Amino acid sequence: MTHRENVLRCIRFEKPERIPMAFHINAACWHHYEQEALKDLLASHPLLFPGYERPAGKVEPHYALNARAGQPYTDPWDCVWETEDDGIIGAVHGHPLESWDRFDRYQMPDPAVTDGTFPVDWTKTAARVRQAKATGELVWAGLPHGHTFLRLQDIRGYENLLVDMADDDPRLRRLIAMVAEFNYQCVLRWLALEPAVIDYAEDLGMQVGPMISPAQFRRYIKPVYQKIMQPARERGCIVAMHSDGDIRSLADDLVDAGVQVLNLQDLVNGLDWIAEKFAGRVCINLDIDRQSITRFGTPEQIDTLIREEVAKLSSPQGGLMMIYGLYPGVPLQNIQALMDAMEKYAAYHA
Repeated sequence: MTHRENVLRCIRFEKPERIPMAFHINAACWHHYEQEALKDLLASHPLLFPGYERPAGKVEPHYALNARAGQPYTDPWDCVWETEDDGIIGAVHGHPLESWDRFDRYQMPDPAVTDGTFPVDWTKTAARVRQAKATGELVWAGLPHGHTFLRLQDIRGYENLLVDMADDDPRLRRLIAMVAEFNYQCVLRWLALEPAVIDYAEDLGMQVGPMISPAQFRRYIKPVYQKIMQPARERGCIVAMHSDGDIRSLADDLVDAGVQVLNLQDLVNGLDWIAEKFAGRVCINLDIDRQSITRFGTPEQIDTLIREEVAKLSSPQGGLMMIYGLYPGVPLQNIQALMDAMEKYAAYHA
């Protein structure tokens, strides 16, 4: 069974061969760890890194425009990003509409040349999609992370945005309409390329609770999600969403808006809650803990965590994928333990 078929079977609850496992290595890791040690780990885990070819020389990863230390980046919405570590996505320190004074002159970027965060060449993107399809790859498209709520926050500033919502400021309504239309146009461009999945990544949660009340989410943000997810659902494209933090009070609204694959964090939301809420009903792409056990625990505790997650959430029918994002600070022995466990338990219910 190909990777593409296995993932689609998992999402559709059609008995995948194994649990799809993904392990992403943040670009900053290549200057925080000894490179040969990372290469050893990748080379020794073929299920997680199929076809990996060990490079002979130094790995020099590409850093996103908003992840370059000492190089502030102004995005197409005129938000200014800054980071202190190459490879780590920066934070927005310059909000173009911190004051509404500029709003009358503020314009939506051109979706023909940008996705809202970075420049985009849609002709080259289409060529890459055609090549991926020709080789049997799964085409997983998506809007840039933080497309709606976080975009509004970047433009206005978090406190200003929440005050605008409380006041039901008509200017906020106009700004939301602008962001929604831009995202809608980007979605249509992606759908013209007929991907299998389109992802709407956006963090909504904090350590406890969401960054926006459920009432305000339903009033201002959910209608945008419905607008930009509906075209994908109508065309038979799978709708996925990543969202970090405690999103328990928003989860029903996300599914109602159209989300079919929900990528949420394990421990901050709670495994038992996730199992009770979604197991067998919505495909979960489980985001494995990066805060406690994998960072500060033992290899044995890591193995126990993955085994517990698979035992509670997996099924022979499918519905569970798992993903881990490696960032600097995790001990090498823990990285190996996690990779080992992900490979070991991938076929737990096969």
